Amino acid sequence: MSTAEHDTRQDQAQDAPPAWQPADPAAHADDPRAQRFAAAYPVRPIPAAGPVVTESICATPSSGYEQLWQAIVPETRTRANDLHLPIVAAYASRLCDAYPEADRELVMVAIILHDTGWAHVDESRIISEGFQGDWRKAAIRFEHESEGCAVARRVLPGLGYGQDFVERVCEIIDGHDTRPVAYSLEDALVRDSDRLWRFDRCGIAMSTSWFGMDPATYVDRLAQEIIPELITEAALSMARTDLTRHTALLRTEVIR
Repeated sequence: MSTAEHDTRQDQAQDAPPAWQPADPAAHADDPRAQRFAAAYPVRPIPAAGPVVTESICATPSSGYEQLWQAIVPETRTRANDLHLPIVAAYASRLCDAYPEADRELVMVAIILHDTGWAHVDESRIISEGFQGDWRKAAIRFEHESEGCAVARRVLPGLGYGQDFVERVCEIIDGHDTRPVAYSLEDALVRDSDRLWRFDRCGIAMSTSWFGMDPATYVDRLAQEIIPELITEAALSMARTDLTRHTALLRTEVIR
């Protein structure tokens, strides 16, 4: 390596964004709900009981829930939710097929609603706080979870959902970004679906902009820091396949 090349690489390393703060699974591990879930599913990643589909997510869009989608159209117009929410819903549908013991209705309703709260926070803070520094603990992320629960409590009763179901949805939404452990299989499927978006080419395109990273840096982070967070075997297979597919597509082995 020439001196010029060495200096260039050193400059790039100094300019690289700081590593994402890793999730701390011990933070809520003593919660009885977390303990029950861990006891019920001691093998991690959780083995799939149903089919695991790893082809492009474009091949299996989600279906149904038209009234719910229509009820949250205003909430889809913030932070690319009109791209993010349908894609994660498609991943959630696949994960429900892989884990038929899960309450599919709960998973699908929660994933459709999980990020609607972004529409009800200070939009100017979404990127400046929610995607910078120790973003997992940013106040704006706690706020969007709380606001997402408010959306669920507002729209779901009018669509015929009972109070108990609504509160189960809210338990998943409240903490989906900021709580490092899942409380149930349904919670785990929502979390994994939300993370799988990051491995899709649309998620890569949007997230590199939000985090201020080039694609090569971003996909490296996915491999090193997000894949270990996945809870289910099916999500892990999907993520690894998507990562291989899209690093090849984007030529990140040379464009870095």
